[in-house]
Amino acid sequence: MAKLVASRYANALFEVGISEGTTASLNDDLKVIVDLFNENDDFLKILKAPLISKEEKKALVENIYQDKTSLEMMNFLKVLIDKDRIGIIDEIFIEFNALINESNNILEAVAITAVPMSQKDLNNLKAKLSESKGKNIILTNEVDESVIGGVLVKMGNEEIDGTIKTRLEKLKDQLSQIIA
Repeated sequence: MAKLVASRYANALFEVGISEGTTASLNDDLKVIVDLFNENDDFLKILKAPLISKEEKKALVENIYQDKTSLEMMNFLKVLIDKDRIGIIDEIFIEFNALINESNNILEAVAITAVPMSQKDLNNLKAKLSESKGKNIILTNEVDESVIGGVLVKMGNEEIDGTIKTRLEKLKDQLSQIIA
């Protein structure tokens, strides 16, 4: 439910950004705001508190962000406060980023390996993924020793699993079927 609501708000903000030509600056503004909320959890709790009036919350946001953000973002934050949706600003930011990536033909991917990948290997994998998907790939590397070896690539809802851990699990299942 929260994802659907976040998607609607992100779409509305994205349409404002498209019409004004400010999607990149809105994304930057939204990132700064989300980072501030993540660093200062008490501030977000104040904005979500039911005992504080919406007018006081909007005045607080205006005082803090007046010189740091655009008028469009300020109005967006006020709408979130009016509709009691400020608590899902993280999800809105994720959805907004997805819309920007989609419009720029970008796909974010994560390569999970047992040891850090070299920059050359990352670039080779990025080139192959870009070619196969027909999109510009932004690839990051995460280390997870439990994969033992190989690479697990996650792109959106898709996974390409070439890890030794998965191969061993499949082999174990095949052997248990033969033995049973």
